[in-house]
Amino acid sequence: MPYFDAASSAPLHPVARQALLAALDEGWADPARLYREGRRARLLLDAAREAAAEAVGCRPDELVFTPSGTRAVHDGIAGALAGRRRAGRRLIVSAVEHSSVLHAADAHEADGGTVTEVPVDRTGRVAPDAYAAALREAPDGVALACLQSANHEVGTVQPTTEVAEECAAADVPLLVDAAQSLGWGRTGGNWSLLTASAHKWGGPAGVGLLAVRKGVRFRTAPPADERESGRSPGFENLPAIVAAAASLRAVQAEATTEAERLRGLVDRIRARVPELVPEVEVVGDPERRLPHLVTFSCLYVDGEALLHELDRAEFSVSSGSSCTSSTLTPSHVLRAMGVLSEGNVRVSLPRGTAGAEVDRFLEVLPGVVARVRDRLGAPRRADAAAGRDRGPCPEPESGPEPELVVDSLGKRCPIPVIELAKVIGEVPVGGVVTVLSDDEAARLDIPAWCEMRGQTYVGERAAERGVAYRVRRRA
Repeated sequence: MPYFDAASSAPLHPVARQALLAALDEGWADPARLYREGRRARLLLDAAREAAAEAVGCRPDELVFTPSGTRAVHDGIAGALAGRRRAGRRLIVSAVEHSSVLHAADAHEADGGTVTEVPVDRTGRVAPDAYAAALREAPDGVALACLQSANHEVGTVQPTTEVAEECAAADVPLLVDAAQSLGWGRTGGNWSLLTASAHKWGGPAGVGLLAVRKGVRFRTAPPADERESGRSPGFENLPAIVAAAASLRAVQAEATTEAERLRGLVDRIRARVPELVPEVEVVGDPERRLPHLVTFSCLYVDGEALLHELDRAEFSVSSGSSCTSSTLTPSHVLRAMGVLSEGNVRVSLPRGTAGAEVDRFLEVLPGVVARVRDRLGAPRRADAAAGRDRGPCPEPESGPEPELVVDSLGKRCPIPVIELAKVIGEVPVGGVVTVLSDDEAARLDIPAWCEMRGQTYVGERAAERGVAYRVRRRA
């Protein structure tokens, strides 16, 4: 069964498996002890730290191992904020950071700090100038800035080198979350702190990396102990650490060749999906992106149903659609980008993926999407094509503006958009369809539908229940 969700967790690399088994026999003792077994464990730990530091691009004494990538993010942000408390209490993050960063930002706000969120463009990329402005215009002192190296949902690579320069000019440390990219190579730029997670590159789960450059003010939150320079308390999971470091070195050695091969497969998906499946939006930066990841959204599709159908067809993928989350809200990444969220599919290919598996996915996908759309009563392609943009919207005739109200209260994505698509042709050109909805996804998907269908999104207003979204017919 093809596994296409490496961005969530990559399959265990063969080198990681070999190193893990060997370290289980050799690395079980306490590396802090002076007897023979402890010295042997210490040698393994030191070698793992040196290998990981070389892969990261830092000194061994700047890097510690944590119980997870999330723990590394939380400890890194908390330590930098505490160490620079005199400089200020403002934290700057991008709108598309991993949830671990945003949760740490929420905790900082709850503790009395302030947070500035830097927006992204429609490809999910931040502008270095936007970070510079956030640093320059902050009304109080900035303690820390955070920026992921590459986005975990759409694959867009961020300008960490340029942002690091802006931060250095402002004398503000930059924390880079390199979880998605470190397996493909070092993160460029003069960053101050860096975090990563082993299971993202094919190492075992339960190992994170936290690198803190010399000279960065950092204070570990108590209680602490003597382990990992006092920055990550608790007994080290030495076999997993050894396997993580060994696999990181191995995947980086393979990265150039494998990246080129997987980029070709992803290019095939990016090109063929819009040709094979009508009403699809491929999202993320088409060029500056991770080599193995592609995300697309399908109009008139329930994301959860789509994932279940693909699973029955023996393909494991993930989604950022609201109907696949317990919160019933779209992915914060898709929302920040302003792109379609319904029917969202993220394909992230693990190393070694065969071209035949991608070909079979492209064969299966059109039928799967069609079945889900039919079940939901989505408009047929010929019907949906009505209303293509054929020029500027004419001025409505004098008199009351023709308006049709669609009550979609209590209905979840993608039903409000399906009902809008079915009735748009019932109002004259220049007329308005108002969709009443209490589904949070509608705030994102109705404007995205207008963008894709060539209609005019007028705006939203509060209704007695939910929100009224107004769409003007252009053709």
